[in-house]
Amino acid sequence: MLRNLAAVVIVLSLIGWTGCQPPQNSTGTGSGGGKGGKIEKLRIAVIPKGTTHEFWKSVHYGADKAAKEIKAETGIDVEVIWKGPIQENDRDGQISEVQRFVTQRVDGICLAPLDSVALIASVKEARDQDIPVVIFDSGLKDESIIVSYVATNNHHGGELAAEEMARLLGEKGSVILLRYTTGSESTEQREQGFLDKIAEYPGIEVLSSDQYLGTTPELSLEKAQQVVNAYGDQFDGIFAVCEPNATGVLGALEDAQLDGKVVFIGFDPSPHMAQALADDKMQGIVLQDPVTMGYTAVKTMVAHLRGEEVEKTINTGEYIATQENQNEPRMQELLHPAQYGE
Repeated sequence: MLRNLAAVVIVLSLIGWTGCQPPQNSTGTGSGGGKGGKIEKLRIAVIPKGTTHEFWKSVHYGADKAAKEIKAETGIDVEVIWKGPIQENDRDGQISEVQRFVTQRVDGICLAPLDSVALIASVKEARDQDIPVVIFDSGLKDESIIVSYVATNNHHGGELAAEEMARLLGEKGSVILLRYTTGSESTEQREQGFLDKIAEYPGIEVLSSDQYLGTTPELSLEKAQQVVNAYGDQFDGIFAVCEPNATGVLGALEDAQLDGKVVFIGFDPSPHMAQALADDKMQGIVLQDPVTMGYTAVKTMVAHLRGEEVEKTINTGEYIATQENQNEPRMQELLHPAQYGE
């Protein structure tokens, strides 16, 4: 009986020991700076604010470009999982996407938060599960919980719009600023940058700066028509802070037969707006580099997972295309960014 009992103890001990060992086929993936052996594969979730606008399609292209380059350079197979809400007003949908990827135990998350406050809890949850987060495009109020922030200097982008507006108006006239939606850190910075800079021109009056156009071209058109009809011929310039808003404003100006008669500056291009600039229906478009943004976000995440030091803030640049420079090679590249799937 004692011999049988000893045998049972030995067998149970062996079972307990082997149950604590990592699988023999472990690739060493997972968060934590690449700890646990050689990294062979990484799953990176990239969550944009929305998926319909041209800007996000270019970000997606850049993210995939980074994954291909990393594979060629290091042999690491990076799977970019692109998933976000369809519309840019679906905060709950974006929160659910973050939580879903935390549950799936992806290796890292690259996130463009729809709301600088509402997404904090989800990012904290990811961090607590040892899943690092790189924020891109639009900031988060709590930067202590993220790896890096990859974005345009949006405040400076708003300043560029104001400077071009003032130049074209001869530093005299009345202007309208149209806002996007509450909680969007990137557009709030653009709005504030425009107002801060335009205040330096005493000959320019801001007629309106408290109107929100919303997150879709259709809603933006409706709201912009109301503003244009309300102010009629009282304004000389108008600034819209993102692609869907600018699309709506362009339609409203065309309907009122004011296109080309007032100074109109937008932010972010689309084929329609690039053509409007060429046709002198727009006088300026502030440009980001969405391909570089998506590319840099993924590269930064992979570098962090490999245990490398990364910068806390990475600026991907801001520019303004005008009537004078729109045909320059760099402006053409940014006015017509690479599209996903090419």
